[in-house]
Amino acid sequence: MFKCGLKSRLAAVLAMVALAAGMAFASSESGSAVSPDEALHKLMEGNKRYVENQMTSTKQCDPTTRASLARSQKPYAIILSCSDSRVPPEILFDKGLGEIFVVRVAGNIPDPVVLGSIEYAAEHLGSPLVMVLGHERCGAVTATVNAKGKPEGNIGAIVKTIAPAIKNAAKECEACKGEVKCQDSKKEEYVECAISANTKNVAASLTQKSPMLKHLVKDGKLKIVAAKYDLDDGIVSLFK
Repeated sequence: MFKCGLKSRLAAVLAMVALAAGMAFASSESGSAVSPDEALHKLMEGNKRYVENQMTSTKQCDPTTRASLARSQKPYAIILSCSDSRVPPEILFDKGLGEIFVVRVAGNIPDPVVLGSIEYAAEHLGSPLVMVLGHERCGAVTATVNAKGKPEGNIGAIVKTIAPAIKNAAKECEACKGEVKCQDSKKEEYVECAISANTKNVAASLTQKSPMLKHLVKDGKLKIVAAKYDLDDGIVSLFK
């Protein structure tokens, strides 16, 4: 009788283990079916269609697509972009419902809430790509360059976060070489260099600030890239 009870308990434990393993496998397979490079290609192809005014994303916004996504989602890319009204990722990359997971904040700043949002999409939704997207003439970076003293309130938090990129902009900017006070003499070029520096800094900081993202990158399950959007021609260019 004791042996029968032991066998029953053992069988129950094994069944639970098998169920847990099945759930874990299902979870790992629930994300996007594309690779990081394929996801990036999809984004850049979409941007090309946008630039050429050949957009097709409305096909991904019909009632059938909406119904298919009502209970689940598998976005293949995460976009961390600025809140600027001229930079909506869904339009810039010609994407419809369920394709990209977008996090928008002034200056594309990765605070804890933003990081948590990215972690959720990367870990639980299985998105294999993160793109940090800066843009030409970014107001948040321009405000940081123009900041005098210490801005008050919550805007001050934005300026403080972007400030490190400002300090390094002159060193990395081609237009500033040989200029003692580039910030004044070539302000527009300086601002653009600061925007680029901020975008690259944010992309590099994601794995430094998030052990989860660092682990996913190390395992080859996630790729992080930095890019910049040109307001004039609509082109998104990748940083090396």
